[in-house]
Amino acid sequence: MKIRNRILLYYSVAINLITAVTLVVIYLLFADYREEQFLQQQRERIKTTLQLFSELTREDDNIQQTMDILTVYDYYDEKLMIFDSNKQLLYVSKEDIPTPDVPFILDQLTRENPVLKTNEGVYEIVGIYTESRGDTFFAISKAFDELGYTKMQFLRNLMIAIFLAIAAVVVLISHFLSKKITSPITQLTARLKNYDLTDQQADALPNNTSTFEIMELTDKFNELLSRTREAFAFQKHTVHHISHQLKTPIAVIVSELERLRTKTDEETFKNDLQNQIVKAKSLGSIINVLLEISKIEAGQTIVTTYIRIDEMIFDIINELNIIAPDFVFDLHYYPQDFDEKRLIVKANPILIRQAFLNLLNNCTAYSDDSKAEIRLDCSHKNEIRIKIINTGSSISEEEEKLMFNHFFRGKNSEYVQGFGLGLVLTKKIFELHHANINYSNPGGQINIFEVLIPLS
Repeated sequence: MKIRNRILLYYSVAINLITAVTLVVIYLLFADYREEQFLQQQRERIKTTLQLFSELTREDDNIQQTMDILTVYDYYDEKLMIFDSNKQLLYVSKEDIPTPDVPFILDQLTRENPVLKTNEGVYEIVGIYTESRGDTFFAISKAFDELGYTKMQFLRNLMIAIFLAIAAVVVLISHFLSKKITSPITQLTARLKNYDLTDQQADALPNNTSTFEIMELTDKFNELLSRTREAFAFQKHTVHHISHQLKTPIAVIVSELERLRTKTDEETFKNDLQNQIVKAKSLGSIINVLLEISKIEAGQTIVTTYIRIDEMIFDIINELNIIAPDFVFDLHYYPQDFDEKRLIVKANPILIRQAFLNLLNNCTAYSDDSKAEIRLDCSHKNEIRIKIINTGSSISEEEEKLMFNHFFRGKNSEYVQGFGLGLVLTKKIFELHHANINYSNPGGQINIFEVLIPLS
């Protein structure tokens, strides 16, 4: 069912149900009021008749005729019966109404229980015990409230008409409101239906509505669209890198291995072979990282474990010293006294290692003094901050804005070989770990990469 029809149905049913219950309650309250008012009239009628009856002489032969004349205009449809203290009938009106259960009613009437109310069908019955001028009387009135029932019938018909009118108005209002409420959703659905997800140049959906939920939904869709495009672009660029740029270093490795076959010096052969092994492992690690990221982008959950970050960095330094044995990495902790548990982070070991390997490998490639400094700042409560500092050729402010983009290489990398994936992969890996990486150039030839990793 469409949201519009659902709103129309729910709103109409709810309002009409509330209206119906309200009208029924009013009708029932009026029915109870009518009955109570009519019984009160009957009691007053009996009391007045008994008072009048006590004023008449009992020996009056015309008492029946006198009472009939006095009461002929009181009720159209009533039988009134008066009994003495011995429960002998003294007077009965002439109305042709079935007599009630007189013995039962008289037995119920006492000085302690002077009033009895009951009914037979549409007839209300009131019995009264009273004492007047030393005499005891019993009176029973059985009457039909024709005027009251006529009013109730009119009220019922009026309420039915009111309910039908309100129901019609509610349906019309519901139709208008449901159309107005769902209009932004309908427009958004139409735009989504005609939106071309394959068009990388297509603009984001316009957010030209005042409805908060639709605005938020549009923003979330645009955010999802942006992330989807980034994922598509990353996969596209990854495939491009693997198919075009990685084949060059592979070809170089193959060429170097073929050249090794001509080596005769055993020591030189071992050193060159070790270098090729390191290069092949590095290349294999990048391919594994690309595959891991592709799996995560495809929806698989990232597999994480607890890693001590400084130990991992020491392992990377040892690996890089095989390629660049003269390069020096100085690692410092801040502050001097800290809880070593703050060095433990939850991360994917393959991905996070490759990210730091890329950063430290850049130091060996771009530093001009074969030295880099690594600062582990454990002074922050919710994160560990790692700064990697080296001196060498810096990039311009314009290049700094593009350094994490695909295919970008700064002027300082003109003569530096690489796989063309370093910083792009590094930034992506840190994003998957909810970490941030920033670059700064405080002046001169100083380059600083700062990584902020949240603590588990």
